This record gives sequence, C-alpha cells and structure tokens, in this order.
Amino acid sequence: MKILIVGAGGTLGHAVVAELGQRHEIVSAGRQSGDLRVDIADPASVRALFEKTGPLDAIVCAAGSVHFGPLDTFTEEQFARGINDKLMGQVRLVREGVAHLRDGGSFTLITGILTDQPIVQGVSASMVNGAVEAFVRAAAIELPRGIRINAVSPTILTESMGSYGPYFRGFEPVPAARAALAFSRSVEGAETGRVYKIH
Repeated sequence: MKILIVGAGGTLGHAVVAELGQRHEIVSAGRQSGDLRVDIADPASVRALFEKTGPLDAIVCAAGSVHFGPLDTFTEEQFARGINDKLMGQVRLVREGVAHLRDGGSFTLITGILTDQPIVQGVSASMVNGAVEAFVRAAAIELPRGIRINAVSPTILTESMGSYGPYFRGFEPVPAARAALAFSRSVEGAETGRVYKIH
C-alpha cells in the first residue's frame, strides 16, 4: 500500500512509520519535516498536500495540538486552537482526502485517553478527542467506495513522560511502538467506525 502519514516526525509518528514502513510505501508529512509539508490547521495547506501525493491506499494522522490549562482561565483562542487543529485538521484530511483514496482505502485518526479519563487542565483535549471519535463513528456510515475510517486512542506515551508526565500522575504509560500496532490494525484490517484504545 501507499500510505500518507501526517505527523510522521513526532514521537508517535516515528513509531507508526517504523511499523507500517516494514511492509508499505510511506509518504511522510508534517509542519517542519517529512517528504511533504502540511499544516492541518490551514485548509489551503491540506488541499495543497493532496495535490502532491497522488493516489493513496491509506491516510494516517498522528498530529494535532490542543492547549492545556485551567478551565477558569481558558480563552476563546485557546479553545479554538484544539478545535481548528486537532479536530478540524483531521476532518479536513478526511474531506479532502476522500478523492485521493483508492476504493477500499482507509483513514486512521488520533484521539487519546482523555476522552474517557479526563485530567485537571485537560478540558480541551477531552473535548476535542470526544468530537473526533464521534466524527469517526458518523463518517464511517457515509464514506463512499468502501472507504473505512477508525481512530487510535493511546494513553500517555513512555517517550513523552518527560514533557507531559506531570499532567498524567498515576497513568501507566505505553511505548509508542505499542500504540503504533493499533495503526496497523486499522490500516491493514477490515473494521470501520472503531476507536482502538491503547490504555
């Protein structure tokens, strides 16, 4: 398969490339690294990405940012960051990407454990992750030509504990390579409308 991986330069993205790259052709994309550049928060950038990829068999996203902070100090702009980037960025990849996927292709999006297990200062992440998962379930019954869509919801990654560990006291981290296995399950499997929880 020819697989586009958005966010390939990140911690999880590297692991997904290592996992899927053993068997498939990978086109990597990111804001600052990869074969192609893309900012998923910018609709024009997403459109330009697909003008360069050619036909694809799968589109994977391991990217998306949100703001962490106390709810009582959140601003509209801080909420908008997660909505425009991690939520609508992934929606854009699906909307624009459908025309570039071969029949029977797939999308795999990224959410996270905070959908189900919120933390203090993580309200934006919980909200956005929940919306992405609802989008996946709804889109699964409407996508044409046998195209599938799933999401992967990992807990905190072992490799990210140095940066995010203080937010996730008491959570058991998982290695990025373990989370990457769920992307293979989505891309190489047959299910649609699923959220694969790695926690």
